[in-house]
Amino acid sequence: MLPMRKTFTVVVNVLVFLTATLAGPSRVHAQAALLLEEPYGFFGVLNPTGHNAIYLARVCAETPVKLRPCGPGELGSVIARYQGINGYDWIAVPLVPYLYSVENAAEVPSHVDREQVTRLRERYHEEHLEMLGPHVPPGNFVRGGWTQLLGVAYERRIYAFRFDTTPEQDAALIDRMNAGPNRSHFNLLFNNCADFARGMLNTFFPGEFKRNMFPDAWMTTPKQTAYKLVKLADRSPDTDLTVFDIRQVPGYRHLSHSNKSIAESLTTTGYAVPLALVNPYLAGGLFVDFVIRGRFHVIPKQLEVLQPDNLDAFNSSAPDSSLADEASSPSAETPGANSLTAPTAATENRPSAGAQAPGAAAADSAIPWSGPAAN
Repeated sequence: MLPMRKTFTVVVNVLVFLTATLAGPSRVHAQAALLLEEPYGFFGVLNPTGHNAIYLARVCAETPVKLRPCGPGELGSVIARYQGINGYDWIAVPLVPYLYSVENAAEVPSHVDREQVTRLRERYHEEHLEMLGPHVPPGNFVRGGWTQLLGVAYERRIYAFRFDTTPEQDAALIDRMNAGPNRSHFNLLFNNCADFARGMLNTFFPGEFKRNMFPDAWMTTPKQTAYKLVKLADRSPDTDLTVFDIRQVPGYRHLSHSNKSIAESLTTTGYAVPLALVNPYLAGGLFVDFVIRGRFHVIPKQLEVLQPDNLDAFNSSAPDSSLADEASSPSAETPGANSLTAPTAATENRPSAGAQAPGAAAADSAIPWSGPAAN
């Protein structure tokens, strides 16, 4: 009887292992996304490169400068390098407040004015961000401040390049970020927001994101970082790259502009004329750089439009069509596979980081990355 019992136990263990191995990836894969944020306003005219941030679906903000694993129902956080935040190098903010300055997706207005945006930001700052320090300025087009952290979708359009991560990668990132010094050495040319995103991406894809002479003269730009992620996904389909469109909420500002590389910025704007007069050789070199390497496209032709009520596929109702006029939506085979967030159960964030009310179940799926892109 003992040999038979041992044989039975071995068979059961093997079956359990095979079941976990075959079924595991669909359950344990987490999601992250590179956020490509368009330039806006006067500074966006001077510097039309835009902004990069990293969204992590399974990494939440214990505080804006301390990370932890997310609990059930939490929608993750957005982490990026910001200037003018009391000397901190990076800040983490829950997804919904980062996009809309509110804690519950149901509270997001469909149209906003300046006073409303200011009121929403000040309320969230008072409740959740005062630990950053009493002297952190709100910020303006010359100097950054805490308003960079909230209501980003009121300022500009955002493209989310979602890719797969593993829980082990997320846990390692939490440990590394919490243990490392969080002190700013911001430099617009060589230590900017895109450099931070490039470093974060290298934790998931070691050695893939490097500076290059062409394009952008060894500088890292948001568009270039997104392009490298797209090219990586072309070589490695298991990256499961999917691109989403998070529309700018109308009313507060004019629509934001498309992201440009350094060569594209200098060649296709008013900078070209004085640059050619001062140094025609440099202007010619930038033009060649733009023609050969600087006109890369990163946005697919068809995108799923994400709105406040369909950020999370498991916990949302059908999306409101008011901002999704261009969405195309084949149905998803796996619940939650085609949303920005991972499938979760309903709850709220801890008070230290601000509650993240889940959105509602999206019946539509995203368009996975494949083939040529449109500008």
